[in-house]
Amino acid sequence: MDTIFALATARGRAGVAVIRLSGAAALGASARLMRSVPVARGVRQLHDAEGALLDEALVLQFPEGRSFTGEPVIELHLHGSPAVVAAVLRVLGNDPQLRAAEPGEFTRRALENGRLDLAQVEGLADLIDAETDAQRRQAVRVFSGALGEIAESWRVRLIRAAALIEATIDFADEEVPVDVTPEVRELVQGVRREMHRESEGVRVAERLRDGFEVAIIGEPNVGKSTLLNRLAGRDVAITSEIAGTTRDVIEVRMDLEGLPVTLLDTAGLRDTDDIVEGIGVSRARARAEEADIRVHMLDSDDDIPQDAGDSDIYVRSKADLLGPGVAAVSGKTGAGVDQLVARISSLLQERVASVGVAMKERHRVAMVQAVGYLTNVEESLDLEDGMADLLAEDLRSAIRAVDSLVGRVDVEHVLDEIFASFCIGK
Repeated sequence: MDTIFALATARGRAGVAVIRLSGAAALGASARLMRSVPVARGVRQLHDAEGALLDEALVLQFPEGRSFTGEPVIELHLHGSPAVVAAVLRVLGNDPQLRAAEPGEFTRRALENGRLDLAQVEGLADLIDAETDAQRRQAVRVFSGALGEIAESWRVRLIRAAALIEATIDFADEEVPVDVTPEVRELVQGVRREMHRESEGVRVAERLRDGFEVAIIGEPNVGKSTLLNRLAGRDVAITSEIAGTTRDVIEVRMDLEGLPVTLLDTAGLRDTDDIVEGIGVSRARARAEEADIRVHMLDSDDDIPQDAGDSDIYVRSKADLLGPGVAAVSGKTGAGVDQLVARISSLLQERVASVGVAMKERHRVAMVQAVGYLTNVEESLDLEDGMADLLAEDLRSAIRAVDSLVGRVDVEHVLDEIFASFCIGK
């Protein structure tokens, strides 16, 4: 396998820049840079092919089996000058035993060498992209191997169930001393329930990863854009006394008490003959329907329904124009805004509580497939004799679905898409 290299830190001026080499030729390449025998770690001068000094760097060596990729790895910790980095990369690029790494290639080698499973790779990608603390915590759980541990638990129990069923096939002409049905049923039911619960949390996990959407809706001039500006802490939406000022959906991404949230300021909902405003109203209705939470801003308490749904919050607007003690919100003065934010956060935290460790649609599909096979097994256990072969095949299919969660089988088609999201040095 080729020996690869890449800049592992961000480009641009910095205190330290790290270049990583991975593969059998990494040690030899570093020795040529240092013009000496490589050492496990230490500060060394790096030279080009003509002997000119490039930089003085900290050189770290990670032996095979103890590195991130599982291969021999050398890290060069350089001074973070763009000129220094460019010079060292140029020398490495001229080495015939090395080649520049492709996006995500270091992590792909970690997968291929058994250092990570596929779920951990996905967790690592999400950890790199995490913007809020909630996203970080979720990604760390998956990267630490939590999904792999659960999948292994399911796999062990399903293999036990399959072994019991296949024992009845092997001894079909003899009397099996113990009825295996009760144990098989207990194993299958336990796994099925856990899988179903885990799959139910995937959609919320996806929203946690990609960000929740909160739409602010209401009639024109009810104060939607002013509230958005207050929540964002800056003027992101134009406000005026002219009805219909907001024509399109304005989006602001923010961290709301640790949760990633995109606030949507929508066009005022009303009937209009203005074609452009009409398009804005249609878009507003569509985006609001898809949002996780809708904040309805109203001019009167009489418009607030008593049976609001879990995804709808109704608030009286323009608290600055009302008397003291009136429950309302004002984007202009900030009155009631903290209470509104707390209410939104509480609703989202309740949903996040259902999140497990599975976080991708791929995970959900695999678990739903496995649940289908296990349901077939449960329904067929009490049927007449002769079903053992079909039960065993359903259990094997369920095991293959579980294996696909962590990349043991049937995942080659998703690898290119996953690794394309990684930077070159990862």
